[in-house]
Amino acid sequence: MKNSVIHKANTRGNANHGWLNAYHSFSFANWHNPERIQFGVLRVLNDDTIGAGKGFGTHPHDNMEIITIPLEGDLAHTDSMGNTATIKTGDVQVMSAGTGVKHSEFNPNENEQTKLFQIWLFPKTKNVTPRYQQISLEKSLEKNDFAQILSPNPDDAGVWIYQDAWFYLSDFDQDFSKKLSLRKAGNGFYIMTIEGEIEVNGELLEKRDAIGIWNTPELEIKANTAAKFLVMEIPMEH
Repeated sequence: MKNSVIHKANTRGNANHGWLNAYHSFSFANWHNPERIQFGVLRVLNDDTIGAGKGFGTHPHDNMEIITIPLEGDLAHTDSMGNTATIKTGDVQVMSAGTGVKHSEFNPNENEQTKLFQIWLFPKTKNVTPRYQQISLEKSLEKNDFAQILSPNPDDAGVWIYQDAWFYLSDFDQDFSKKLSLRKAGNGFYIMTIEGEIEVNGELLEKRDAIGIWNTPELEIKANTAAKFLVMEIPMEH
């Protein structure tokens, strides 16, 4: 029985607006793929490159957990909750939109682009009071490990959200291999390669390839080259 799906980098949707070059793993804005609406509660995984001094004007969200992971450069954030902050590479930001929030996101640098993942998960609890959280990860994430950057628990490592999800950022040396078990039975894994080449349970993933896996309690990830990647454990039922 098939329990995985591979999303190669070149099968993603792409919208290049000049100031914004966005790759969509799941249907978003003008790109619609009926077979790529969501994976469990994972609704959006956008791989955005924002031009110098450009960004998203104020716009609304509700009942969505929105996670932003900068990969290069900075992002200036302002929202209707009164938060004004700049997130940098090595930071993680989360916004629980709940009953409704408006925000804007801009690249504050006039001479360099910003690259980031923006991820949306459907929440476990609807209509919560909107909240904002931002953390700086350790200057260098421990190599050859699954470094937890998000969980459902405010007391755990990383940011927290209203969903039974765990995210890990990893930086593996070539030929290193490690196993990861589900934290909650019934959840699935979605893995996106940031840089390099990895094998996930024997399936080859190159830069920006992704794999979704379900009905599997454990992963084994091997780095064929030095590699960075994001692992998301998420509920499969929405």
